[in-house]
Amino acid sequence: MNITRRDLLSGLTMAGAACALGAPRLVTAGSPADHAHDWDWLTGNWDVHHDRLRDRLVGSTTWDSFEGKSAFWHTLGGLGNVDDDLLYLPTGTYRAFSARTFDPATNQWAIWWLDSRTAGRLDPPVRGGFVKDEGEFFGSDVHKGTPVTVRFRWHETRGKRPWWDQSFSTDERKTWEINWRNYFTRTSAVATPIPLDGPADPAAADWQFLVGRWRVRNRRRRADGKWEEFASELNNWPVMGGLGNVSDNVFHAPGGTYRGMSLRAYDAGAKVWRSWWVDSRAPADFGAPLVGGFGKGAGTLTGDGARSSWTRTDTSTPHWEQAVSTNGGAWETNWSADFERVG
Repeated sequence: MNITRRDLLSGLTMAGAACALGAPRLVTAGSPADHAHDWDWLTGNWDVHHDRLRDRLVGSTTWDSFEGKSAFWHTLGGLGNVDDDLLYLPTGTYRAFSARTFDPATNQWAIWWLDSRTAGRLDPPVRGGFVKDEGEFFGSDVHKGTPVTVRFRWHETRGKRPWWDQSFSTDERKTWEINWRNYFTRTSAVATPIPLDGPADPAAADWQFLVGRWRVRNRRRRADGKWEEFASELNNWPVMGGLGNVSDNVFHAPGGTYRGMSLRAYDAGAKVWRSWWVDSRAPADFGAPLVGGFGKGAGTLTGDGARSSWTRTDTSTPHWEQAVSTNGGAWETNWSADFERVG
């Protein structure tokens, strides 16, 4: 069943809960907290050597080698994470990022990939987990019109040079063609954003106001129409040289503390921003994105019956509001937030 953002917001509002600020598999047993350290080995900054098959699923044996960089940090209290990637392909440089979440219901991690050259979508996720130093993840996609099963594998994750490979199968996992390998060499134990490498784009400044750590005062409408107030914290990092960013949130709501993560990316072709949201209480997938842009110190993104608005972005006290429309007509504000920078 496909659930739209409008359906989700309606259901969460009725429950008095919060909504968006925007085959064989290897798994390990245990509580969700046990998995908060599954990816600790990848934390920090890395130089990355890539070997990529030039043409896939055509019997090619020609590989291209190139270098890159990656930065990795945790979100969602360790049950989510993001990496920021810079790739120096022979045909030109490009940016990308990965996002991961752990779903306690299935005891699996999901991994999404966004390529800046096709920033209008997140690739379909691969799902799986780790056994000791090895990880294996599977998903479905389409390559040039051909349905494929995608496999990601991580190797030697506790070694000095962990490495990864990607492969495709067109025969229900009977055979695999490996089409990409990369090898990681750590350059820093603490992650720092990778700057923009290439021509400046004015859009890279749109979310600069939100970078850093914040205390947030929230005011949210309950299902009975009354308003409740609570605090939250937000930490925001730029990715893709500012043409994307990630917000990691902790909400101290009356019904209990929970977390959430926003992913944002600028689609240079369409000249719009897209913002995806995942809630730690339902971490299996990201919702459909909100879409919009900025101008004169304000930004608005809409989609699936939800509207997210930022004002005072050119001040030290930005303000955010969420509104919903259940009938395609009038908008009703059901959440507002005021931000105070703490770092």
